Amino acid sequence: MSEVESEPALSLVVPVFNEEGNVVSLHGELTRVARELGRTYEIVFVNDGSHDATLERLQALCIIDPNLRIVDLDGNFGEAAALSAGFAHARGAVVVTLDGDGQNDPADIPRLLARLEPGIDVVSGRRQERKEAFLARVLPSRIANWLIARLTGVPVYDCGCGLKAYRREVLANAQLPRGMNRFLPAILRVDPKRVVEVWVNDRQRGSGTSHYGFSRTFVVLRDLLAIPLLVRLPPRTLGRALGGAQVTLAALGVAGIVAALGWPAERTPALLATLVAVGGTGVGWSIGQNVDRYVQAREHGVFRVKKGT
Repeated sequence: MSEVESEPALSLVVPVFNEEGNVVSLHGELTRVARELGRTYEIVFVNDGSHDATLERLQALCIIDPNLRIVDLDGNFGEAAALSAGFAHARGAVVVTLDGDGQNDPADIPRLLARLEPGIDVVSGRRQERKEAFLARVLPSRIANWLIARLTGVPVYDCGCGLKAYRREVLANAQLPRGMNRFLPAILRVDPKRVVEVWVNDRQRGSGTSHYGFSRTFVVLRDLLAIPLLVRLPPRTLGRALGGAQVTLAALGVAGIVAALGWPAERTPALLATLVAVGGTGVGWSIGQNVDRYVQAREHGVFRVKKGT
């Protein structure tokens, strides 16, 4: 049985969307690093419905590299779905993920693998000297990451870093709803004691433009409301409780806010009570929607692979 046919020791998973200017150079870097590691490996590029020449350039590379595999999705499902597809198709005992824009440095992969020692299931990169605007990207990201770490108990303070190493067993049956990749590895329900972070290099994007804008920060904060439930309650419990989730959680939200502020209900001004009620209802609705997305993703999946690929 050839190396490419057997299960490799290492899978390098890269989701890409319209990255025609980056895939060739990134493939070259990954190949050099993988060969230097001396392990059997595969490179899995997940094409998330690119409409430029990304797929064609990957197909050309496949002709000369038997270690390269392409998972071609039947549409643009988003990064969370593309990662889920990569996890499903990866065969290595260890799975490393990177962004496809060249900002993650493949040279950091050996450092992540060195920390994946007994008792550790996930090693997450933490970017230093980030190459992005501080007020527009870095500061909101730090606030969101601090909140994620506090609410989940998972000691990761740069969830947005795409460079991570996992033992394959923690990825079994992973189906991430759109946007939930921002909460890795917490959303995988990994024991916080088995997660570590290492400092990694952050580079300028190789070519093209970012697929994310400032609005992503608000989406993260919205989705964050449901994370404590998603990482602590069993999936079956989430499904059974979904029917009344919005109403129940809204009521709890209102009661919790009023109690926290020390306002007896009979003394609360009507306008303020109304605002609190509206806010609580919005929180409850948002949590219910995200619980629903999570349950539906687990039941029905989040991606489709093109037939014949």
